[in-house]
Amino acid sequence: MGVLMVIFGVFVMVLCMCTAVLRWNEMRYRKKGLPPGTMGWPVFGETTEFLKQGPNFMKNQRARYGSFFKSHILGCPTVVSMDPELNRYILMNEAKGLVPGYPQSMLDILGKCNIAAVHGSTHKQMRGALLALISPTMIRQQLLPKIDEFMRAFLSNWDNQVINIQDRTKEMAFLSSLKQIASAESSSVAQQFMPEFFKLVLGTLSLPIDLPGTNYRRGFQARQNILKILGQLIEKRRDSEESHKDMLGYLMRNDDNNRHKLSDDEIIDQIITILYSGYETVSTTSMMAVKYLHDHPTVLEELRKEHMGIRERKRADEPIEWNDLKSMRFTRAVIFETSRLATIVNGVLRKTTQDMELNGELNIKIFKKWICDS
Repeated sequence: MGVLMVIFGVFVMVLCMCTAVLRWNEMRYRKKGLPPGTMGWPVFGETTEFLKQGPNFMKNQRARYGSFFKSHILGCPTVVSMDPELNRYILMNEAKGLVPGYPQSMLDILGKCNIAAVHGSTHKQMRGALLALISPTMIRQQLLPKIDEFMRAFLSNWDNQVINIQDRTKEMAFLSSLKQIASAESSSVAQQFMPEFFKLVLGTLSLPIDLPGTNYRRGFQARQNILKILGQLIEKRRDSEESHKDMLGYLMRNDDNNRHKLSDDEIIDQIITILYSGYETVSTTSMMAVKYLHDHPTVLEELRKEHMGIRERKRADEPIEWNDLKSMRFTRAVIFETSRLATIVNGVLRKTTQDMELNGELNIKIFKKWICDS
């Protein structure tokens, strides 16, 4: 009986302490004029619930507090807006104290020079460098032929096999991007690069707690390994002085035709950003497209008919061309509908640079990040 009383006493004490800590954390952010909401635990906030529940977390909070509420996500105090009119104002007024802002873990792991972390003239310079990689001429002459070649090889051994679509679409998204970036070396560095990249992705969606065994520590270590791989690749290319017609080759150009010259650190961070931004979106959208087509056989048959009609006009080994791509009207409709049904990006992030009032609520500087959910 005495042991049970001790256990019960310890349980009550722990419960009281947890309640007190939660109450104290709520009081820290109970400022006049801030929207309603909960802040969760100190440091951790409501990150666990946010990552586990995904979009349902936002829906549940909206049901409790309305379309404008506060939270604490990925190590940062956050105000969440799910109001369409307010979101439109936020997205259109970067010059009025609202700039792109991202969780600290994402900034640390993707790099301080990635396009999402810079503003002003530096952002304009990097944006110009990246847009030059996807110009209509580049798409027709470089990107499309390489994607066609890669997909033929990637799908060549899928017949009569059970395929894990989730794993294979992730592999497809990563390897196809890597081939666009460094076509000649993609095969040799892929096996070394891929596991490090997957750790990096997990690290960006974690609390910035630098302790052994945490996703953040593993992600940051993976970044260091990737920096080493890409640094060696850049040095090797620079020593060889060969011309490479891929994304890395264009970013490294040092001639007068390159109006957006970047340093090696900036080039590496842009490469990581390209891989990161396309990885989850392309892989998940591709996986969901397979799922939806399986559920709607008439749509699959119409899609097959469009592609077979294009294939009949070409030789077996003839690649897809720009005009073929433009003629895929039904394919575009399928892609748009898949993107609508399987929304990958559930919100965008903005940071306040000054005290400001939105939606009749005061947003003080301690709330550094906005999630504008559309």
